[in-house]
Amino acid sequence: MKILVTGAAGYIGSHALVALHQAGYSVVALDSLINSSQKALDRVGMLTGAPVPFVHADVRNQAALRAIFAEHSIDAVMHFAGLKAVGESAEQPLSYYQANVAGALNLLEVMQEVGVHRLVFSSSATVYGNPAVVPIPESASADQPANPYGRCKRMIEQICQDLAAAEPEWAIGLLRYFNPVGAHPSGMLGEDPRGVPNNLVPYISQVAVGRRPALQIFGDDYPTPDGTGVRDYIHVMDLVRGHIAALKYLTTHTGCPIWNLGTGRGYSVREVVATYEQVSEQTIPVNLCPRRAGDIATCYADASKAATELGWQAEHDLPTMLGDAWHWQQQNPHGYAG
Repeated sequence: MKILVTGAAGYIGSHALVALHQAGYSVVALDSLINSSQKALDRVGMLTGAPVPFVHADVRNQAALRAIFAEHSIDAVMHFAGLKAVGESAEQPLSYYQANVAGALNLLEVMQEVGVHRLVFSSSATVYGNPAVVPIPESASADQPANPYGRCKRMIEQICQDLAAAEPEWAIGLLRYFNPVGAHPSGMLGEDPRGVPNNLVPYISQVAVGRRPALQIFGDDYPTPDGTGVRDYIHVMDLVRGHIAALKYLTTHTGCPIWNLGTGRGYSVREVVATYEQVSEQTIPVNLCPRRAGDIATCYADASKAATELGWQAEHDLPTMLGDAWHWQQQNPHGYAG
């Protein structure tokens, strides 16, 4: 099978390329390089032993998409392309709806036009908003995302659900990620955010390597064991294995199933900091700050549906996740820039 991977030079997309190669798939990579690096694709080629077929284009460019499908016999698509910073989405909602929702709609229209009906979509646990119960099952309400980023993801899910209901040949897997962290164990691929990191682990990594003076902890008065927010962190390599499992499932099933991808347990900010200090042998200075608007106390997955239907579960523990993140940051103190 040949898989078109959109957002292929990004954090998760680049790791997915390696996992797809290891699983015996052929790939075509698409990326605008707006918030990613060509170097990630070069390193994927080094890890897999072959250059990655790459198209430099935006997923909103239908002509470019048509050209890819015309040139390559694409069997399925993994869709990672999009903007992904929660805070930025609140500041620039139109940019997010344009890039994420319009981008997905463009892709689906071209797939429909060329008769490719198999898609794995990168969704997010942000669709659950402030959950009424944890661990969070897929049946939990997804009607109140707390920010435009989450609303984008939910809108795309609903488009996919409507499409699969109207045209039963479609097979679309909606993967709701919790908090991807870690890096390829080689240290050659990892998370390289542009500007100030929006997520906890890359921020800690940059503090540990000396790029930033201290970690800001937003709120230590939540109703959690140590007062800091609790999240479900999942190793990026476990996450992309989940995509392979979903892809295999969709070769024999149609419809629009949803799966949570998480470990099923939560770690507090302070637990993450303490574990990172242990694996890196670095001290992480912290500054306590007020809570951020929209942040919730506790969020972790019920991932039993993925275990039952996909035969998938997360395998890496927190020290391994953070050890791989530190290995990446040590080898690449300034990310792909050097």
